[in-house]
Amino acid sequence: METLVVRYLRERLGDDRIERRAKTGAKDRGDVTGIRTVLGHRVVIEVKDYGGRLLPGPWLNEAAIEAGNDDAPVSFVVAKRRGTTNPADQFVLMRLADAAVLLGGDPDGP
Repeated sequence: METLVVRYLRERLGDDRIERRAKTGAKDRGDVTGIRTVLGHRVVIEVKDYGGRLLPGPWLNEAAIEAGNDDAPVSFVVAKRRGTTNPADQFVLMRLADAAVLLGGDPDGP
């Protein structure tokens, strides 16, 4: 699933710097790297494939920890949607605070 997400984002964003990140154990920094907000802030993406089962709370907590490990102010989860392998159709889960930064807000805002 990570490879599908990376290929889709590379093509859609026209950026070949987007890539799968190697697993780093206890200080994991997410599954996908090379993504930036419109203002240039780092973004951490965590990819989950649980057969269509969604666990938003634990996954968002994990993504936030990994963002901290990567000094990134934004994180979100791409979750595999049951019944489709098309990367464009997968779910994206994020906190509103992360969405605000992704859309150009101040990472240190309220």
